[in-house]
Amino acid sequence: MSVTNNENNPEVGLGDLEKTVILNSLLEVPFEERNEKWVERFLQSIDQANLKLGSPEVVIASDGFPYIQLQNVKTDESFQAFVINKQLPAILTQGFGIVINAQNERPDWIFTYGDIVNYELNDTFYSEESIFSNNKEQIVIQPDEQILVGAPSDSILPKYVKNQLREFLKHAGIETPKAMMIARNYENEQDVKQDLVFNFTPPQIADEKKFEIISNTIGWLLPRHYSVLFVDENAVEKGFIEI
Repeated sequence: MSVTNNENNPEVGLGDLEKTVILNSLLEVPFEERNEKWVERFLQSIDQANLKLGSPEVVIASDGFPYIQLQNVKTDESFQAFVINKQLPAILTQGFGIVINAQNERPDWIFTYGDIVNYELNDTFYSEESIFSNNKEQIVIQPDEQILVGAPSDSILPKYVKNQLREFLKHAGIETPKAMMIARNYENEQDVKQDLVFNFTPPQIADEKKFEIISNTIGWLLPRHYSVLFVDENAVEKGFIEI
């Protein structure tokens, strides 16, 4: 299995030399000295720097998810470049996260699939502000509660994310996975926040551990700032669409 899309023309994948030099310099800094400024510079460099694939190219990490192994390249080293922002179609289609220098005792960085999705959608791996709420717990939509519902747009759930979610949820036993966006307290435009909602709940799964795995996997597949809720489809008259 190949995780690149430039096998026939390696030149297509060449990255930014300056950012490669900056990245190599940053990775020499001991972990205990890596502060917020280090993180900022790392994230500004890693997407366009020259990297190389490790061996094996893809590993299943201790969290159970698949990651492409990437390593930084040394001066005068012969290598086939892997540049994250030039390999996004392959990464997103195949559903991988990325681990940087997993061959070391401690990897330098780990990107979930959702982090890569956010980079593709918003040009940053991590979004600090968004339309999403901070709901983290199970909610109940009251029969008389006023909510706005709608289908998730492609800017929220692009096709490649829907494919990953659908494949996983069906494998997990959700026969017809559906999703929708809801807005609560929408009367005040400044306060309105939205949530991404799926059409099943813990009682419907009937296995607490299994539901936890499903919830964690959805979180891994989506950008970190998304707030995800689980609602009984029968509690909402309309709004859910198949993903």
